[in-house]
Amino acid sequence: MPSGEACLDRVTRGGVDLILLDVWLPGIDGLATLARLRERQVDAQVVLISGHGNIESAVRAIKMGAFDFVEKPLSLEKTVLVVRNALRQQRLEAENRALRARVDRHQTMVGESYAMRQLREQVAMAAPTNGRVLIYGENGTGKELVARTIHALSRRRIGPFVEVNCAAIPEELIESELFGHVRGAFTGAVADRRGKFEGADGGTIFLDEIGDMSLKTQAKVLRVLQEQTMEPVGGTTRIKVDARVLAATNKDLQAEIRAGRFRDDLYFRLNVIPIFVPPLRERQEDIPRLADHFMAEFAREYGRRVKSFEPGAVSAIQQYGWPGNVRELRNVIERLMIMVPGDVISPSDLSFLDSAAMAPAEPVEAMAERLTLHDARERFERAFILRTLADQQGNMSRTAEALGVERSNLYRKMRAFGITPSRRIEGEEETV
Repeated sequence: MPSGEACLDRVTRGGVDLILLDVWLPGIDGLATLARLRERQVDAQVVLISGHGNIESAVRAIKMGAFDFVEKPLSLEKTVLVVRNALRQQRLEAENRALRARVDRHQTMVGESYAMRQLREQVAMAAPTNGRVLIYGENGTGKELVARTIHALSRRRIGPFVEVNCAAIPEELIESELFGHVRGAFTGAVADRRGKFEGADGGTIFLDEIGDMSLKTQAKVLRVLQEQTMEPVGGTTRIKVDARVLAATNKDLQAEIRAGRFRDDLYFRLNVIPIFVPPLRERQEDIPRLADHFMAEFAREYGRRVKSFEPGAVSAIQQYGWPGNVRELRNVIERLMIMVPGDVISPSDLSFLDSAAMAPAEPVEAMAERLTLHDARERFERAFILRTLADQQGNMSRTAEALGVERSNLYRKMRAFGITPSRRIEGEEETV
């Protein structure tokens, strides 16, 4: 290209991977052209070339986003090497963007129901802080997704996100997994090993299924939370750790405390910000949207066309109780993508769903068969408040009136159940 202006015109007409840019150009010079390329967010790699180069110009070019700076007279060998490295960097960045886009698609909190709007609002408020979060929810509701979203929106997002499934690690290994060990600490410890807490330093550690952790390990985790230091198994040196702790459980930890299976002091340490992830049966209006989301995801994965749902099929998946929640729905959609030969899913294609689970919500009688009276009452009250809030579009005054309680009592109940009032709606209500 004869000028910087011509270069800018060219990049607007199609993708470019690499630009070799002379500093001395008619019209705007190379550094000014580079500045405009970056203003326009052109992501091509740029290599600056100059016969009058100096350290100051090179440093300025690199700060402005150039990949490298080459002086004249050009060495063919050096120029080819720089070009090869620049193109390799371009490919790596393109792959990284593609991977991030793919991860973002997989880690999207899908749904516009009142319960999901509540959940997103709680996550948005909790994420920027360092407060510990305890995530409650049934199996398959997406507790890990909530934890990852909190990390991604936090100030620690550039740090590591380390997940530990407390239910999947044998009791004799979990302390080594969490805190690491030194060589010779036990049979098979042939080298020092960093623990998950140390690996999460500067980032976030997610303790999934915390309710399945033994009392002995709970005591050691509590000490780490209190002192911000840990001691590897078999070691004598304490290591300082700075990791935000998120935990999740599908159990009622207060019932576990009463049964002597969970420490109350650890519970109070973890339960700074409680977040409840609703089961799928409590947000039926989100089911078609989730089904379409997963269908598009699997169409990309398998290289097939997206399948659509007949109205009867939509009704069937909304009436189904989804005991496995979002995880079960995702598995069903994958099965439909693979096994249904046509492009349209009919009710007959869903005949494999358990007819006994074809109910919009679990009856209180069935719940009571498996829960204590206290737990069943709390679960029913929380679900009933959420449904009434949804019916009243989040208006607190109308919700309190519909429930027959004082607003102050409703606020207290909501706080106890981890339900956050909509700030926008509350603000509108107060201006009336």
